[in-house]
Parts: sequence; C-alpha cells; structure tokens
Amino acid sequence: MKTVVSSDRAPQAIGPYSQAIKANGFLFISGQIPLDPVTGQIIYGGIENQTYQVLANLRAILEKEGLTFANAVKTTVYLKDMDDFAIMNKVYGQFFTNEPPARACVQVAKLPRDVSVEIELVAVY
Repeated sequence: MKTVVSSDRAPQAIGPYSQAIKANGFLFISGQIPLDPVTGQIIYGGIENQTYQVLANLRAILEKEGLTFANAVKTTVYLKDMDDFAIMNKVYGQFFTNEPPARACVQVAKLPRDVSVEIELVAVY
C-alpha cells in the first residue's frame, strides 16, 4: 500500500508526479529543484543558494512526516556541472551532519527549468 505525501512548505509538483510517496516504512521524495515554495520561482544566485533551497524543500517534506535528515538512507544528486561539486558538497554537509546517507552524484546534460542542481531522497520511518 502507498500513500501520497505533500507539504505546502515545499514546491508543488510541476508534472504528473507526487512530492513524495510513503510505502512499506519508507518515504520516497521526488527530485527537488531550487523553487521557492511560496512564489514557485527559481532561486538564483549560484550553486550554493540553489543547493540550500533544494535541501530546505526536502526538509519541509521530511518534516511533514515527522522525519529529519537523520532518517535519510539514500540520496541522488544531479548536477548540471560537476565543477560545482565542492560547493554543493559543502552546503549538503550542513544538512547531513551525523551518519549521512548513501549517495550518488552525477552530472547531467540538463535539469528541469535549466537549474544547476536536483536532489531526490529516500528516508526510513
């Protein structure tokens, strides 16, 4: 059985998908891009600002379910430019301070709305 999870403190889905799905003790959060949840506009100002906003959006969805980043077991980071890895990693480390999850990080040709970073997350209850 699965349940759709949605937080009004994170951007609403911009396509035919859910913000997150709760299933079998896991929370699967769709890839988040740096959208302001209030305005729906992209956060500009470089990879640092964009990564922070993506992680803030993920945190809002986790909190909707009473979870924190400590519940994360796997993330996938998609970067437009791998040269941004060090800066993204610095911001990422501010959110995952203790026992960080497993992670993959890949460079992709293009992301939705031409943003610089997208992150998806799987958490356990």
